[in-house]
Amino acid sequence: MGMTEAPSTSQIAPHSAAAYATQLAAMLPRGRAWPREDGSTLMQLMRAKAEELARVDGRVADLFEEVDPRSALELLADWERVAGLPDSCIAAPDSIAERQAAVHSRLTGLGGQSRAYFIGLAATLGFAITIDEFRPFRVGQSRVGDCLYDEAWAHAWRVNVQSPAVDDGQGLTLRYFRVGQSRVGERLVGFGSLDLECIIRRAAPAHSIVIFAYDIAPDPMVWFDFTAL
Repeated sequence: MGMTEAPSTSQIAPHSAAAYATQLAAMLPRGRAWPREDGSTLMQLMRAKAEELARVDGRVADLFEEVDPRSALELLADWERVAGLPDSCIAAPDSIAERQAAVHSRLTGLGGQSRAYFIGLAATLGFAITIDEFRPFRVGQSRVGDCLYDEAWAHAWRVNVQSPAVDDGQGLTLRYFRVGQSRVGERLVGFGSLDLECIIRRAAPAHSIVIFAYDIAPDPMVWFDFTAL
């Protein structure tokens, strides 16, 4: 059974109304006052009671499906509330399966502080990244040509965002600041990966500073058609 596959609950199938009717009839006293004939009033009463018992039994079986977020339907919203989903980084998924997977991932995620962890985290969002770490320049340890970083850079690291890991032919989407449409505080150029930045900043160690760099070929400011010369 895979890690994302919910366990089977087929072994706890609910009892049918007929099974409950048979059980109720077997518990009745013996004698003429307790007829077992199908058309008798007593047996009709037992079958009516059995229908309700079977309904409750079925609902109990449904509850076993709800104890695992990977199979939950009726209590999925409660699982999302407990897991804090949807959050401020990613919008709510569209399908039930994606919502179940998001809850399971949130509850079972172990986190991490290694390069491999953050690279894998970005890959789940469709981005390929590399990570650069910095260290302060120290006489006797650093070499000629090394950057003169001060002590503050000891806690900084840079995420280099490349083209999406799953290439959809569009690459990163550039969104430019536009007067009349954009607002004060927005970036002059957005790269369509604010969800990536939000998730990595949230998972980053609290004392660290994350810098994002994008591998984007800028559009030329002026275009010359040399074939027309």
